[in-house]
Amino acid sequence: METKLVRIAELAKSQPKMKFTSLAHLLDVEALKQCHYELPSRKAPGIHQTTKEEYELDLETNISDLVKRMKQKSYRPIPVRRTYISKPGTKIKRPLGIPEHEDKIVQRGIAKILNAIYEQDFMDSSFGFRPKRSCHDALKILNVYINTKYTNYVVDADIKGFFNNVDHTWMMSFLKHRIEDPNILRIIARFLKGGYMEEGKLFKTEDGTPQGGIISPILANIYLHYVLDLWFDKVVRKQCKGQAYIVRYADDYVCCFQNKDDAEAFYRALIKRLEKFNLELAEDKTKIIPFGRYAEENCKKNGGTKPPTFDFLGFTHYCSKDQKGKFRVKLKSSSKKMRAKLKECKEWLKASRTTNIHDVKSRLDRSLVGYYNYYCVTDNIKHVSNFKDKVRRLFFKWMNRRSQKKSFNWDKYVLFLKKFPFPVPRTKVSIFELKREINYIL
Repeated sequence: METKLVRIAELAKSQPKMKFTSLAHLLDVEALKQCHYELPSRKAPGIHQTTKEEYELDLETNISDLVKRMKQKSYRPIPVRRTYISKPGTKIKRPLGIPEHEDKIVQRGIAKILNAIYEQDFMDSSFGFRPKRSCHDALKILNVYINTKYTNYVVDADIKGFFNNVDHTWMMSFLKHRIEDPNILRIIARFLKGGYMEEGKLFKTEDGTPQGGIISPILANIYLHYVLDLWFDKVVRKQCKGQAYIVRYADDYVCCFQNKDDAEAFYRALIKRLEKFNLELAEDKTKIIPFGRYAEENCKKNGGTKPPTFDFLGFTHYCSKDQKGKFRVKLKSSSKKMRAKLKECKEWLKASRTTNIHDVKSRLDRSLVGYYNYYCVTDNIKHVSNFKDKVRRLFFKWMNRRSQKKSFNWDKYVLFLKKFPFPVPRTKVSIFELKREINYIL
C-alpha cells in the first residue's frame, strides 16, 4: 500500500485538480493487516470492548471477512462509545467517541489515503496533525510573523464546538473536490452518520466528527482547509491594505494584521464565513488586540501601560524586550493550563494515598518530563520551574498526610529530595530555530 500511496501523492501534487476515482482497492487484506499492527495497544475499546489483542487471535479470518464486507458494500461502522474528558481550565467536559477496533483499522487505512492526497493541497499555514509539523513549529512561525513582519494587531479567534458542528453535507462536498470513488465516500459518510452509544442508549449523529476517531483530524483539516485557509489566502489577503498572516493548528488559530481596519474587516467577514458553513464564532473568546513592535508605544500614548496578551497552544504571548532592549514577543505557560494541570495532579495524588511512595514519585517524574518536553521553550524556564515547585509542594503534603501524626516535616522532605530529586527543567525548544521542513514558508 505504501508504494501506491507515494504514487497517489505524486499525482495529487502534479495535478491539483485531479479527482481520484479508484481508491477502495487499496484497502486489501495486507494493507488492513498492516493498519492493525500500526495501531497502539492498551487503547480504550469501543462498545463491544474488543481489544487489539483479542482481534489479533484470529486476525487472518477477521481481516478477510472485513475486506469481503467492504467489497459487498455491507460494511457499517459500529456506533462509537461516548465518553467525556475534562477541558483544561474549565468545568466543561469534552465528548470523545471511541470506535471499535475493527473500525479503527478501516479509519487508519482511509486516513492514509486522504493524507496522501490532501497533504499536497494543504496550505503552509496549517500545522495540526500533519507529518513533520508540530505545535512548536506553529509557535515558531507565529513568532517570526510578530517579531519580523509588520504585525500591529492580532485576531485571537475561536470556533464554538468545531468538532461537534462539522456539517456532513459540506464535508462530503469538500471531499468530492478530490475523490470520486463512491466506495470510499460511502464509508466516510457512514462513519460520520454512525451514531454513538451513551449509558446504553443509541444516538444519531447529524453533525460533527467525533474526537477520538483516527479519521477525525484529517477530516477536520480538510474542512478548515476549504472554510478558512484557502479563503484567507485567496480572498482576505488580497483585500487587505497591509500585510496579513494566519497560523492554524487544528481548530485553534491566530491571525496577524498590519492595519487595524484590515483586522476589523476580517473579524466581520469571519462571522459570515463561518455561518455559511454552519459554524459559529465564539465571540466571547474572540478578540482583536494591539500587539507587536509598536503596540507598547501606542498603548502608552492612549493612556494604557502594557499591550494585552493572548493565548495560543497553551502559551501566553506577551510583548517584551530582549537583552539589547529590542522588541521581542515572549512566551510563558498559560496560567489557565497550569492550574488545570496542577488540579489534575492534586486529584491523582489524593486517589493514590495507599500507593507505594516510590511508584508515586516515579509517576510524578514522568509527568514532569512530559510537561518539560512541551513547555520548556525559550523564555519559559522560570514559569516551568514554578510549576515544578508547586508539584513538589503537593508531593510533600501527600507524604505528610501519609505519615503518622503528620511527623514527616519539611526538613525530612528536603533530605528525601536530595536522594530522589525531581527532574530539572532545561530549555528543550528554541523558539528561534526553524527546521528545514518549515523554513521554506518564510
